[in-house]
Amino acid sequence: MDKTIDEINRRIREGSARVVTADEMPAIVSELGEEGALKEVDVVTTGTFGAMCSSGAFLNFGHAEPPIKMERIWLNDVDAYGGLAAVDTYIGATNKSVTRAESYGGAHVIEDFIAGKAIELRAQSSGSDCYPRRNITTEIRLEDLNQAIMVNPRNAYQRYDGATNTSDDTLYTYMGTLLPHSGNVTFSGAGTLNPLCNDPALRLIGSGVPILLGGAPGMVVGEGTQHSSAGNFGTLMTTADMNDMSTDFLRAAYMYRYGPTLYMGVGVPLPVLDIEVVRRTAIRDEDIPVSIKDYGVPSRSRPLITQVSYADLKTGRIELNGEEVRTSSLSSYRKALQVARTLKQWIEEGQMTLCLPTRRLDPSKQVKPMRETRKVALVQEIMQRKVVTIKEDEEIPEAAKKLLKGETNHLPVLNEQGRLVGVVTTFDVAKAVAHPERKVRVKDVMTRNVITTRCDEPVDIAAQKLDHHRISALPVVDAQNQCIAILHASDLGKLFKPGGQGA
Repeated sequence: MDKTIDEINRRIREGSARVVTADEMPAIVSELGEEGALKEVDVVTTGTFGAMCSSGAFLNFGHAEPPIKMERIWLNDVDAYGGLAAVDTYIGATNKSVTRAESYGGAHVIEDFIAGKAIELRAQSSGSDCYPRRNITTEIRLEDLNQAIMVNPRNAYQRYDGATNTSDDTLYTYMGTLLPHSGNVTFSGAGTLNPLCNDPALRLIGSGVPILLGGAPGMVVGEGTQHSSAGNFGTLMTTADMNDMSTDFLRAAYMYRYGPTLYMGVGVPLPVLDIEVVRRTAIRDEDIPVSIKDYGVPSRSRPLITQVSYADLKTGRIELNGEEVRTSSLSSYRKALQVARTLKQWIEEGQMTLCLPTRRLDPSKQVKPMRETRKVALVQEIMQRKVVTIKEDEEIPEAAKKLLKGETNHLPVLNEQGRLVGVVTTFDVAKAVAHPERKVRVKDVMTRNVITTRCDEPVDIAAQKLDHHRISALPVVDAQNQCIAILHASDLGKLFKPGGQGA
């Protein structure tokens, strides 16, 4: 008993359509079966609410007197794009304020507009015959703009990888603060409520489909940037009028040492046309896998630590390498549910009818990495392969001899198995000689928390480690933590010699 979109819209207009949220659908299918659910349910509403950095808005200010062609534009000291027509701009959510840095950005400007606050507009121009004015400063509100159209290049990720950090340092990322040694796991997404999780084949979600965006009726423009639905990482490009939006469904935020971002509520109604739609919308958190990736490795292809489900993550703890690790969500399930319920109310009240995509999205799309035409310098190109080491049980005078003979200030310290367990410096040995009480062996004075690098790590990452930790050398280790070389800060100069990478 398949249904048509016209039949469902007729029921919506008559007020007889049965609309349920995506979290309700699994229980309905369990109780009534797939055929019964198809007969009973007409629309399933979805929702998600999380940080969506790739968001922004087109604004038109109207012409000033005398007119100005705005070439450089600031809104509350946040740079906006000046490469459009005379009084048009696009402000991106992640642009930072030139005066308040990461604590205020484009996302905050957008939220302030929607909240009804006055925004300072500053603009500069080189001037021309038809646009003679060179400077303008004024205050504007959302109601003063001719158009304020949100157009978000990438919203509503189908799935996020979870994040952990196996390195020795605390990391500050778009996945929040990640504690060292896998001290926590962060994740994002609404799981069973997520729009694209309920339509992974993209039969129902595509260009022209009505949505809720930031509390306003909007629509899907098409596939979002980085759309990669072949790997369950589909995205949507979305749009809606800011005048209809509400701060209940849109909030600015910033991630410490990452920058501003915009939390968006996005919901898509799905018409229940056939058994396949019923089956897809009956998905549970237990059915949605999430890969936990190691953000301690600064690479596009981060190592996979383990795979769990959204249900596992929502318990607050998962097991990693035999230890229980706390999990936390960067998105709000409560707000995602509010999105889905609001969309349900709109449809029940006849405020929104449905349509199928005017242009379907490609379910086989696979994202490509950046094409790089210049080779990245790696640690292996400048590291010193001849490295002087010492065993942890050797005595301090032996370390002093090696430091002098090896013409180095750093000795990697190895255990009996040849693995790196520490590092000892000239300063460490000097302190031990000056205060010899109970400090007779290398293991008594060595630094045990060693910052290391790998031979295939980009040199700029290694340089950041040297600068961040205020050290002058990094032992180079392999997968077994064997010390195979050493990189000194002075080795970085090799890149700028004739024939080097910097030449």
